[in-house]
Amino acid sequence: MAEYLASIFGTEKDKVNCSFYFKIGACRHGDRCSRLHNKPTFSQTIALLNIYRNPQNNTQSLDGLTCTVSDMEMQEHYDEFFEEVFTEMEEKYGEVEEMNVCDNLGDHLVGNVYVKFRNEEDAEKAVIDLNNRWFNGQPIHAELSPVTDFREACCRQYEMGECTRGGFCNFMHLKPISRELRRELYGRRRKGYERNIQKRQISCLAGLFHTDIFLYSLQAPQVSVPIQRPRQRARGRPRPRQAPSQRQRAFRAILSLQPGRLLLPPTLNPSLSFFFF
Repeated sequence: MAEYLASIFGTEKDKVNCSFYFKIGACRHGDRCSRLHNKPTFSQTIALLNIYRNPQNNTQSLDGLTCTVSDMEMQEHYDEFFEEVFTEMEEKYGEVEEMNVCDNLGDHLVGNVYVKFRNEEDAEKAVIDLNNRWFNGQPIHAELSPVTDFREACCRQYEMGECTRGGFCNFMHLKPISRELRRELYGRRRKGYERNIQKRQISCLAGLFHTDIFLYSLQAPQVSVPIQRPRQRARGRPRPRQAPSQRQRAFRAILSLQPGRLLLPPTLNPSLSFFFF
């Protein structure tokens, strides 16, 4: 019985716990839901509720006329918002693995921002601090979210352009950022991760071979091994050359790796209309 209850936990067969809140971290019924919303006490992911304001949803002027916003202006506005929030999270709280913004229109999902940190301690610290801060003239409401796999939370029909529910879909419609911004924000982390992997592999292999590595540069990592003169052998039949072992081949492969170009951290645009304080 216990195994069966554990297997259906958070699914549609679970009549006690809300499957939508377990997958998406939000439910359209809110506190009126007939099923339990088990809020996590620790998680890598935090939710900033209703923090993103889509200009297309607020295009009505004081005269009652509707102002049109071009797609280019929309993307620029969204990229500026995404960059500022992403940079603020990393600089103040810790490394961000993933960040997503909902483009839904339902009250429980509209403008929600989900930030997944690498460490749970960073997420907890961010929730405590952000609930005492303001953004774009409104107080921030942050909470830990049960969402860890956004592939299960997002609407797959929306990604294929076939969602018939529109903005009121109960699954996440994740708004994409431009390729340039994604390369800028996530690219430098990938380069740094690859360099750390190279450094650990070289250190590990150096310990295996008992060699002295005395030169390692971040911009152009090179390994220098002291050259030892071979001992003078007695005259006679020369020793046949042996094929390199698996460790030797792996060590030579590591030495041949070349580092990629480092990306500078993004700078904030001083002309942004939204800011933290």
